[in-house]
Amino acid sequence: MAEERWLDVGPAEVLRTRAVTPVRAGTTPIALVYRDGAWSAISGVCNHSGGPLGEGRLVGDYVVCPWHNWKFHHRTGEGEPGFEEDRVPSYATRVENGRVLVAANARTPRHKKPHEPHPPARPARREPGPVRVAGISTTVMDRANPRYSGSEELLAHAIAHAGEALSAETRLIRLGELSFRACEGYYSKSAKACTWPCSITQMDPDDQLDRVYEALVHWADVILVATPIRWGAASSLYYRMVERMNCIQNQITTRDRVLIRDKVAGFIVIGGQDNVQAVAGQMLGFFAELGFVFPQFPYVAHSRGWTAEDMETNVAVLRTSHDLRDGVAALVERCTVLAGRLMASEHTLERVARGGRKAHALAADE
Repeated sequence: MAEERWLDVGPAEVLRTRAVTPVRAGTTPIALVYRDGAWSAISGVCNHSGGPLGEGRLVGDYVVCPWHNWKFHHRTGEGEPGFEEDRVPSYATRVENGRVLVAANARTPRHKKPHEPHPPARPARREPGPVRVAGISTTVMDRANPRYSGSEELLAHAIAHAGEALSAETRLIRLGELSFRACEGYYSKSAKACTWPCSITQMDPDDQLDRVYEALVHWADVILVATPIRWGAASSLYYRMVERMNCIQNQITTRDRVLIRDKVAGFIVIGGQDNVQAVAGQMLGFFAELGFVFPQFPYVAHSRGWTAEDMETNVAVLRTSHDLRDGVAALVERCTVLAGRLMASEHTLERVARGGRKAHALAADE
């Protein structure tokens, strides 16, 4: 048997000051652990998305990945209880002359337990059928004690018109009825840490934003997003949704992978006070970055202005306005006509030149 080769990873006096330290044994990234006066070492690369385990923290016997909180035993490399089959390599260690040495060859192999791909991870391919229209209401309300929402009512009117007059398949998603976590900023840790599907969706079976991902990426040809105006901005639910939709846009940036193709977006913006153009502008900018295209005149909006604080009057106007109902019906018609043209053209852009969006490549691209 060949003699074990040992690699120097640094001075013990310095390395023992941290519970977990990222080091390299030659070219191999290692998570070096010092606990209760003893050393251990496991691979520095997480099984999940390649996160840097050496930059993680020690919780009990487990090194916790700083990207998505996967856990591996600091001596054996096995996953936490229930996930032992997901393990990273472990390495022997020893100390000589005040230097920490790590064996060049792993004691145990890496093993990734086979997992069924998360449903939204499947290739985005349109199934045959008529134009499909999804409406997303971002109104916040207590559904057990509902109130009138002008933006939601107009959205429902547009969706009903699409189904009845345009023979489209339709879905209406009310974000206020879904339970989903806020974005936790994985992208700010590393470009590669923001995954598709969203890491929260993959890890939390109770997170319901998968319904939005399914509708936008896999099902709809047209989406209509409706929001009230709150202090000159879209609703808080709208922003919670778009933060979580960063995972769609980041696939373009980090993987040169366009998930939204041949899809049309339109918007309904309703506010008792003004700032319609700024709210609609943000929505247009964000959904353009996802890959959506827009019809001529892509939004319908209503506002009575800054001095109109008599909200009961605003509600009365919205309840009785034929012009607004005709307007959202015409909007969904413009959207479906454009969607039909895109479907007929078979223009399925799956990659985009970085110079057309952001000129500099990322290390994550390589």
